[in-house]
Amino acid sequence: MTAAGELPDGLDPSRVVVEPPRDTSHGDLTTNAAMVLAKPAGKNPREIAGGLAKRLALLKDVEVAEIAGPGFVNLRLTSAFWHRRLEDILRQGTGYGSSNLGAGEQVNVEYVSTNPTGPLHVGHGRGAVIGDVLAALLEKVGHTVTREYYINDAGAQVDALARSVHLRYRQALGEAIGEIPKDHYPGDYLIPAGKALAERDGEKWIGKPEEAWLDPVRKFAIDSMMDLIRQDLSAVAIEHDVFTSERDLADDGKVEAALKQLEDRGLIYTGTLEPPKGKKPEDWEPRPQTLFRATRFGDDVDRPLRKSDGSWTYFATDIAYHLDKFERGFASMIDVWGADHGGYVKRMKAAVKAITNDKGTLDVKLCQLVNLSDRGEPVRMSKRAGTFVSLRDVVDRVGKDVFRFIMLTRKNDAQLDFDFAKVAEQSKDNPVFYVQYAHARTCSVFRNAGEVFADLADSARDFGDADLSLLADNSELDLLKRLAGWPALLEGAAIAHEPHRLAYFMYELAAAFHSLWTKGRDEPGLRFIIEEDRALTTARLAMVRGLQLVIASGLTIFGVSPVEEMR
Repeated sequence: MTAAGELPDGLDPSRVVVEPPRDTSHGDLTTNAAMVLAKPAGKNPREIAGGLAKRLALLKDVEVAEIAGPGFVNLRLTSAFWHRRLEDILRQGTGYGSSNLGAGEQVNVEYVSTNPTGPLHVGHGRGAVIGDVLAALLEKVGHTVTREYYINDAGAQVDALARSVHLRYRQALGEAIGEIPKDHYPGDYLIPAGKALAERDGEKWIGKPEEAWLDPVRKFAIDSMMDLIRQDLSAVAIEHDVFTSERDLADDGKVEAALKQLEDRGLIYTGTLEPPKGKKPEDWEPRPQTLFRATRFGDDVDRPLRKSDGSWTYFATDIAYHLDKFERGFASMIDVWGADHGGYVKRMKAAVKAITNDKGTLDVKLCQLVNLSDRGEPVRMSKRAGTFVSLRDVVDRVGKDVFRFIMLTRKNDAQLDFDFAKVAEQSKDNPVFYVQYAHARTCSVFRNAGEVFADLADSARDFGDADLSLLADNSELDLLKRLAGWPALLEGAAIAHEPHRLAYFMYELAAAFHSLWTKGRDEPGLRFIIEEDRALTTARLAMVRGLQLVIASGLTIFGVSPVEEMR
């Protein structure tokens, strides 16, 4: 239209969107181009829409182009266009939807990163799955991803762990330890660690002052807990590429080096903060502190870098840690945290902006709580864990695949209800079953096809000889349209860092397939296998194969095994 003089040169098309309409009765695609360009072009939106619709109607794959409302242009595409998308799926297999959107950009996804003081609880498991699947999703669209775990092995909590393991060590050597002190970790999971220390060191630490045994026992305890955590992660098929130690960062002088950079730029000063908003804590008193100018980078207040005893705050070491990531080549960083860290997000984003000179980005995904129940009744805490339900308890009960899928059925910042009875239900209300059942049904179709047409039984065949023009029923075309939306869904979910979108997509895809299956039962002419019509059967098997591939692709990203039979 610009070349024809109907629109002026230099218009900005960045806000023009072409997407499927919410109401499918409006067509297959809709665009807001006329309304976006109308004001800068000095024209009426419907006038622009008319010229645009006229030109779009001439395109090979456009069946209808019409104007709607104030200037939307709605398009209905030909059946042949959707048939070619099925050909793409059959040709590319589970690679369908893979793209080079990320162009090889390195992304660091850090997740779990819990204190190494005990086994993982179910909340940690949710963050672990979200981080792991987000990493797989980013890889699918062309990013180079490193999965990282930050070991919080400095501070008072690991000293308390060392004392707790030392107590269990004395118990293993025959000492009656009585009631576990309140400042110790009470879980039975520390009993094996105490026994292992006794087997390794004998009575070496009996009767010795704390300063003699604290460092070596702390190291032993941290290593023992990290082994336990790795076992818990392995139970849900999660492996990290990198484990970074907070203590090592401090020992290597990286905290001082990072803060020196900020200090040299005038971003660290000595000042006195105002008391917290609301009621002033009884133990609060104004005192000069070493502060980072976080407010320059979008935070609400400047943030302390040293505690009253002169040691670094967690924030100071976290600044050094994110600089370390950046210096390792990760300008793009994603952290998956528990919801209790919500108040920490602004300051950490401000710190990343500052320490990378605005060259690095940090996205934080906060994971809300998981409410565990069984037939509506809250699940009791684990005796082994001491104060919570452990991840391992849940996975041992429901299996890795069910746990991973359910963790993605809600957006990360929404609370998730996990009822043991419901996740075992074989109904459409259980999304794990519903999607797995769709994949199993595709396998069943091919087994049944083998009884009628032996040479069509192999679901791995490419169906290059299928006459896809025979797929003409609206329900069949609807399924093809859904399948064709997989690449755009993947890229959109990757850009937004929202892997739960894949779960919604697969559920809706499964629903469309189950509906088509039921329709064929009621209308014999729509069955997948028509004994007297080999050509139509071949086309429908090609469609079933396409669906099988897309579901398998999604489940693979989720780390869930596509099943061939439901048991």
